[in-house]
Parts: sequence; C-alpha cells; structure tokens
Amino acid sequence: MRILPILLTLALFTACGNKQSKPTVQPQATVVVPAFNADSAYHYTAQQVAFGPRVPNSEAHRLCGDWLAQELERFGAKVTSQHVTLRAYDGTPLKARNIIGSYKPEVKKRVLLCAHWDTRPWADADPDPKYHRTPILGANDGASGVGVLLEIARQLQAQPTDIGIDIIFFDAEDYGEHAADDEPTAGIAWCLGSQYWSRVPHTDGYMARFGILLDMVGGKDARFHREGFSDRLAKHIVDKVWAAAHASGHGQWFPYAEGGLITDDHLPINELARIPCIDIIGHYPDTGFAPTWHTMDDTMDNIDPTVLRAVGQTVLQVIYNER
Repeated sequence: MRILPILLTLALFTACGNKQSKPTVQPQATVVVPAFNADSAYHYTAQQVAFGPRVPNSEAHRLCGDWLAQELERFGAKVTSQHVTLRAYDGTPLKARNIIGSYKPEVKKRVLLCAHWDTRPWADADPDPKYHRTPILGANDGASGVGVLLEIARQLQAQPTDIGIDIIFFDAEDYGEHAADDEPTAGIAWCLGSQYWSRVPHTDGYMARFGILLDMVGGKDARFHREGFSDRLAKHIVDKVWAAAHASGHGQWFPYAEGGLITDDHLPINELARIPCIDIIGHYPDTGFAPTWHTMDDTMDNIDPTVLRAVGQTVLQVIYNER
C-alpha cells in the first residue's frame, strides 16, 4: 500500500531535476476488433438451410459444398477442397468434401477455426417415430457454426489479422449410428471428415497454435459450458476463449461451468493432428443438447441472432488479439 506514493515522489523528483530531457513513451498498439454482424451470420445460416438437408451423396450436399467454396473465395481466402470417399459405420460409401479457406497461407503463426457443414441423415431423436428415417434441415446442428465462420471470413477480408487463419468446414460429421442400432460400432463412427483431415491435412506438416470448433452455436437459450474433452486436452485454450467472451461483454453466454464429454470434430484434431482444439457447443441444463437436436424442429425458427453474435464476437476477440 505504500509503494505507490513513493514511486510518485521519485517520478516527480526526477522530472523536476532534469527538465532538459523528457522521457520517451512508446505508444502501445491498440487492437481494434471488428464488430460481429449477427444478421449477416443469420443470413449465411439461412442460405445453407435453403439447399435442404446437406447429407453426403445428395444433390443438396453437392450444391451447398460448391456454394461454400465460392463464398470463401469471394471473401479472399485461398480455397482447398479435399474430395474423398469415406466409409460410414454401416458400410455406406460417402462422397465427402472438406472445404478449407486459408488467410495468409505463407504465415507460420496460424489458428484453426472449424465447423461441420453436413447434416444428420435421420431425425432419430424426433418425438414422432415416423420421422426417424427422415433427414433434418440442420439449421443449428451444422449451419449455425458455418454461418458464424462465413461472417468471420468476411471480416478477415476487410480487416486482416496479424496471424494466419484457416477456416475448415468438415464433412461427414453427423453420419453416425442411428439411435435404433442395437450394437455400437467399433471406433468412432462420427466425425469422419475431421478424422480424415487430421491424418491427411491440406498442407504437408500443417500445424496451428490451436483450434476452435463451433457446433450448434445458434440455438435459442443456448449457453456454452466448458466441454469436458476441451478442458482435459486444451484447458489453456478454453481459458483464453472464455476470458475473451467475458472481455467482449458476452460472459453471460459463457459461464465458468463444466459441460459434458462430447465426441465431436475437436477430438481427432487433438488426438491425431496433435493440435490443441476446443469445442464451443450449445449446452442446456435439462437436456444437454438443444431440444431441436436431431429432430425435424432444427429449423431457422429456432435460431437466435443474439447467440450467434455472442459466439462470433468471442472468436473475433480471440483471433484479433493473437500475436
């Protein structure tokens, strides 16, 4: 408590005793973080939904994939597509496509941002059994994360970051076991696109400082708890992101509370690519996932731009402050 007055006295004494030389103060760079446009992210989400269910092997899937690649190119990214046939848990060959948009690809300091763009082939959690073999629109589960990242891509073109950014839209995340299957599949039946990319990245020897996965980030009343695998495998990144959420004024959506352990695209990125990656995923106290999860109600009617803004502004806060 006594240090501050002493330091002030010394500072005044020095200034008065040497009026000829003025201390040089180095100005600190001010980081200007752009404002996330939630209406824009909502629009990009709705545009995906307008294609219909984006299930691998479907025409809607092919058309939406082309559109996503074109949008990233329009926003100034260097775009790479990984076209690969992946084998689903039930043996179905899936014509999959991971879509990568790179900003400043020549820069070694990089951050990975990702989401899955495919949709669930069955509404197997719907309360009405007649829809259990019907594909879903996936407004929240798939399109919301991609919509946020497309808006971030637009911001990156307008105001580049100091570091390199890679935006990846993973495919075949949601073609996992049907709820009616009696026997679990050996290995991870989900996240096929991210498993492939983690083994065969778009650039040889690819490495990033860390990754942030967005999944189901637009649902009404969503909160984002600290997902269990993220806390276990990349706690320092969880700390960084949650601090950014509170610093950007969106802490109410990011409580310092534990979430469940969720198998998602961040797992192969951590375990196979060896890149610390966390999952920002909507959490609901009573149900865990959103009540629209894997149901016919996963539509634009249940997307909240306020939630999109909370997530998007948090991610912008992180990447524009990374040096």
